[in-house]
Formats: sequence, C-alpha cells, structure tokens
Amino acid sequence: MKDLVSRCPIEEVMQVVSGRWPGLLIYYLKQGTKRFSDLRRDNPAISHKMLTLELRKLEDAGIVARTEFEGYPLRVEYDLTPAGLKLVPLLDALGSWWEATEAGRGHGSTLPVEVTE
Repeated sequence: MKDLVSRCPIEEVMQVVSGRWPGLLIYYLKQGTKRFSDLRRDNPAISHKMLTLELRKLEDAGIVARTEFEGYPLRVEYDLTPAGLKLVPLLDALGSWWEATEAGRGHGSTLPVEVTE
C-alpha cells in the first residue's frame, strides 16, 4: 500500500475501500457468507488474482473474515466482520446519494452544489 500523506482517517479508509472492487465486494458480502467462486460469479470482470488481492486487503483491514474448512478440496468462506457490517450503511448512503443526484450528471454537466453560508 502507498504511504499515507497525512494521518487523516479519511485518507486511511480510502486506501482500503477505494478502487473498483472493494465496495462491490462489501456490497455482495452484505448478503451473507460467500465462497470465493460465488464472489467471482458476482463480479465476472475481476480476475482470480485481483479478487485474491482485494480480499486479502479487506481481511488485513478487519473488514472481511476468511474461514477455512478442512477437507479436500479446501473450502474457504468470506463474511463481513462487525467492522465491515458498519460500512454497509455508509456504502448504501453513497448509492442513494448517487441515484438522487443522477439528473445532474447528464451530458457533461456537473453535480449540483448547494452553497450554504
């Protein structure tokens, strides 16, 4: 991971959840326990390697829990941790904000900005 420029908590969290895949993985994991193959099916554009890296990053951050089961073939399941579950309302709010401001994004226009004094 890149070095932090500041000790701002927003910068730290964005290092973990920004990018194409982390938000989507959290979105699909909020539905419950998923196996690696389930997450590949949910995100067909992600490569095996990238999915592995992103899941490890989320696991290292304490957002995702990985559970291995004995046997052959090895079975692994992923779940959101309590910390990961706390992210769900934030991501849902981002999705709601995006849908609510959709009209302002058409044809090169910018998002509406409300100025308060």
